Amino acid sequence: MAEEAKKKKDRGLWFREMKSELKKVVWPNRKTVIENTGTVLMCSLLIGACIWIFDGVLGAALDMLLSVLG
Repeated sequence: MAEEAKKKKDRGLWFREMKSELKKVVWPNRKTVIENTGTVLMCSLLIGACIWIFDGVLGAALDMLLSVLG
């Protein structure tokens, strides 16, 4: 019984500490979020393009190798 009360007390303490920590967070403004989103999208597109090109080159090389050997 006492153990259950201690768990509830610990849970309450955890929520109070979480609320306290969230008050310390400095949330980004709209401009920063938009800039960071643009950066992530551009990097994703660049990496996707690199993978697409690499896949095409390796596919062509494999087709050429199979046509020579087969």
